[in-house]
Amino acid sequence: MTPAISVTGLTRRYRDHTALDDVSLAIGSGTITGLLGRNGAGKTTLLRILAGHEFPSSGSVRVLGGPPAENEEVLRRLAFVREDQIYPEIKVGQALRAASWFYPNWDGTLASLLLEDFGVRTDKAVKKLSRGQRSALGITIGLAARAEVTLFDEPYAGLDAVARQLFYDRLLADFAQFPRTVLFSTHLIDEAAALFESVIVIDKGRVVLDAAADALRGVATRISGPCLAVDALAQGREVWERRKLGSQASVVVVGPLSADERERARSAGVDLTPLSLQQIMVQAAAGAIAPTPETSVMTERTRA
Repeated sequence: MTPAISVTGLTRRYRDHTALDDVSLAIGSGTITGLLGRNGAGKTTLLRILAGHEFPSSGSVRVLGGPPAENEEVLRRLAFVREDQIYPEIKVGQALRAASWFYPNWDGTLASLLLEDFGVRTDKAVKKLSRGQRSALGITIGLAARAEVTLFDEPYAGLDAVARQLFYDRLLADFAQFPRTVLFSTHLIDEAAALFESVIVIDKGRVVLDAAADALRGVATRISGPCLAVDALAQGREVWERRKLGSQASVVVVGPLSADERERARSAGVDLTPLSLQQIMVQAAAGAIAPTPETSVMTERTRA
């Protein structure tokens, strides 16, 4: 099956730096993928190229089987929602009407329901919306478009926790009814983690982690407690991180712990804490994750 998004050897150079460096990835249809990384890692540049807003310096980019740039057939099937979206001097209702002309799968009923959920009036000028309301408008257009490929780049700036949860709920509900390919860039990693079927981490313009989300859950554990007990449990294991303060220590080990090891930890007063998705991203960006028997699923996985 042809991936919905296929990138091979993608490089994007600017005058003073390289934003993307030989990036290759493939994302299948009907999936929600988290695009993670630090500020300046290259996430927005990748999304802009996928949306046809920029050209690559080299490499191949295919969205729904074709190059996205200046390709109306692809762009009408793709929605790009970004934090810094700029609108002309129009009202909210006019923005929705324009979107309905462009996207063939547009659902006006859903758009109205979303605006009501977020408390955004259709008769209000977009320029007079608060930051959070503008984000809500972008989210509304992105979801109601029901585009085959939807790109979200930090889409909820200014939204409070309740509104963000509303967005997650509406995204999952509509995705279940109308599956599509969603690539979602966010810094609120643990908050959005339940959405992701797969995760791509970019650091310094390169892909440092490409994994199924299920493969990451429980892949690493932080062991904290007395130095001798921690060292005994970590002995012979792949270690991503090691810290020591006085008589206490903590290490991050790869792979599942057996029932016997967990009982030994409990008896020795050692704490065992699975790494969250955000913590795993930090480890990947720091270069701690390397191909090993335990982590090869994360670095060598390909998508159909």
